[in-house]
Amino acid sequence: MIDPRASSARSVPAEAVVPRRRRPLAAAFRTLIALAAATGIIIDLAISDSALRVLSYFTIQSNVLLAIVLALSAVRAVTARRPLPPLITGGALLFICITGLVYHFVLANDASGFSMTDDPDHAVTGARRLSNQLLHTVTPIGAVLDWLLLTRPGTLRLRHAGIWLAYPLAYLGFALVRGAIMTPGTPARYPYPFLDVDAHGYAGVLGNAVIFGLAFYALALLLVTADRFRPRIRGPENRISSQATSPLK
Repeated sequence: MIDPRASSARSVPAEAVVPRRRRPLAAAFRTLIALAAATGIIIDLAISDSALRVLSYFTIQSNVLLAIVLALSAVRAVTARRPLPPLITGGALLFICITGLVYHFVLANDASGFSMTDDPDHAVTGARRLSNQLLHTVTPIGAVLDWLLLTRPGTLRLRHAGIWLAYPLAYLGFALVRGAIMTPGTPARYPYPFLDVDAHGYAGVLGNAVIFGLAFYALALLLVTADRFRPRIRGPENRISSQATSPLK
């Protein structure tokens, strides 16, 4: 005869028995990265003559999303609440990684064919240099470190990779529609060189979009795969009993 008490004990999750721990260090780190993103965005808004143009860049949008997600995650970490859904945190991680990789390997690379280093509107001097470093280097590295060191592994799912691509696809539509309704010659009519219909035509832009889209999907799959195999960084354990004999640890 099955003991109902034993069955009930097995069905109770460990977090219902052992209270969730507050994580002030994780909260502090996430707050710093969120502040770095916010600082870079504020600098770009301050030195630009058009806030709407600044907000049209994928760089800015991905950093806004990251700042919000990390700020909420910091609050949950310090109050011992359940983390945000992996679909959201993983998406923010993917988008900021796209921002960093595209900037360093494409937009800031003279050999890429899509470099923006010669664009006078994007001259990297003074305050813009600081904002570039914050938005394209500091926040992507910070997000990856948070994922590797402060986030529980094994939570990302294969289906997430396809869902995440909805945002880059929506951004493509936004950029093309925005460029089509703006007057030719308007500064930053198309936010990135590989989306410039005047230079490449719609066929060329769609070809670029397919190449970048495949690269983004491969990156998403890489994150999901790495999340399954990366080790868990354990904090102090509850020594009441061993893991082999009890869910307490």
